[in-house]
Amino acid sequence: MTDEETLTYIRHTLHDRAICVLIPTYNNVGTIGAVVRAAMGYCDDVFVVDDGSDDGTSEVLTAIGGIHLISYGRNRGKGYALKRGFEAALKDGFTYAITMDGDGQHSADDIPLFLKANQEWPGSLILGSRKKENIVRSRGSSFANNFSNFWFAVETWHLLPDTQTGYRLYPLKKLYGLHLLTSRYEAELELLALAAWHGVGIHSIPIDVYYPPKEERVSHFRPVLDFTRISILNTVLCALAGVYGLPLLIWRKGGTILRTVGALVFFLFFMMLIISPSVWIYVKIGKMTEKKKWKLHLLIYHAARAVTKGIGIPGATFTCNIDPSVDFNKPSVIVCNHQSHLDLISLLSLTPKVIFLTNDWVWHNPFYGFLIRHAEYYPASQGIENLMPQFRSLVERGYSIAIFPEGTRSTDCKIGRFHRGAFYVAEELGLDIIPVYLYGTGRVLRKKTYHLAKGPIYVEVDKAMTQAELAAKGTVKDITKYFHSLYVRRFEEISNKIEQDV
Repeated sequence: MTDEETLTYIRHTLHDRAICVLIPTYNNVGTIGAVVRAAMGYCDDVFVVDDGSDDGTSEVLTAIGGIHLISYGRNRGKGYALKRGFEAALKDGFTYAITMDGDGQHSADDIPLFLKANQEWPGSLILGSRKKENIVRSRGSSFANNFSNFWFAVETWHLLPDTQTGYRLYPLKKLYGLHLLTSRYEAELELLALAAWHGVGIHSIPIDVYYPPKEERVSHFRPVLDFTRISILNTVLCALAGVYGLPLLIWRKGGTILRTVGALVFFLFFMMLIISPSVWIYVKIGKMTEKKKWKLHLLIYHAARAVTKGIGIPGATFTCNIDPSVDFNKPSVIVCNHQSHLDLISLLSLTPKVIFLTNDWVWHNPFYGFLIRHAEYYPASQGIENLMPQFRSLVERGYSIAIFPEGTRSTDCKIGRFHRGAFYVAEELGLDIIPVYLYGTGRVLRKKTYHLAKGPIYVEVDKAMTQAELAAKGTVKDITKYFHSLYVRRFEEISNKIEQDV
């Protein structure tokens, strides 16, 4: 993309993810205009809180059009200004706010870094950790930051490199204790501690920082008074850590363990004592006719729906949106992005008339491999060409073929490289392609993790693309590239919408 295209993408994505910029300011007449305009270069939604300035800052802000300006006559402190800004942003429907200081020390060029971090860790509080190389800071400033970092670790069991940074991205719907927020400089530490206690993800990213020469700096930090206030707050937070923060941590960790253990026990009970024995008896008694095979698929389908629609996945909310034109009775190739072990059960709940390509370990799984093999699922390791006769037979019997074009689960939930197999099968068998988009399974159960997290699972089934439409895209290679681009774009659109509420 060109620089202009990149900037347009950033502006649109910030808006689509309901992210605004919030700048509290007090007597920054020399810098505030440039700070606000620089932020407006990246974000269309900029809130500025004038905290009772009396040096001409108010006049500068009034002259800038296109901002959300909040002002009042008396200086109330940074904590109060943030509170007013957060409330205004929430009222206007924003989910996240990137806060910048009005003195020019933060670079608007780092706003894309916060957007990227928000996409990677939706719902988290992102801290801009100031790069300290080649920057001269006073001993008092360095000591205050180290002091704050130490006590924050004591109070919350989180070790962070820069707890005093004002360049942050806040998840506005997770601002615990906002109505109790202290009014001055120490409010940012209070918000950070409450977020940590309530299990809000906290991540740090490196940012640039500019400190002007000492004689040009405008600082409202009052060393004795503000340091005293911070010390008092830390004393209170240390006391609350034991009676409030620790119980919340135990409750949260306990809930995660219970969800995971409960799901595992249910799975083992369901598969080992009910499904697997029932299938074994069903298969062994009598001849395996086409009617019996169909009933086996119906069993799998209803079991999957019982989990996704009835019993549920612990901690997860399941939503499905199917285009009205989709007809699962017509054989097709179903393609889907791949994030988690939960993907299969999500897709199985859509229709009984489908078979899957699986990994070898799934096909040989001791718990449900017997079921997988007799349901005529096939390991991808056998090769598409070798499996074509089986695919033709299945299609003639009315089944669709589901393939994950990525071939493996994504570790970061992003769309990986697509392989051509699914699109080759569609071309060879003359089948339509039904795109299915999965969101959330990889966050509820991430690859290489063994615990269940809370979160939404969303399945979207788009309208089928016919062979005529596919042929217009070009070769199988062209079709593969087209679908990869389609999935990258649509998955981002789905993520932007859902992650406003995670």
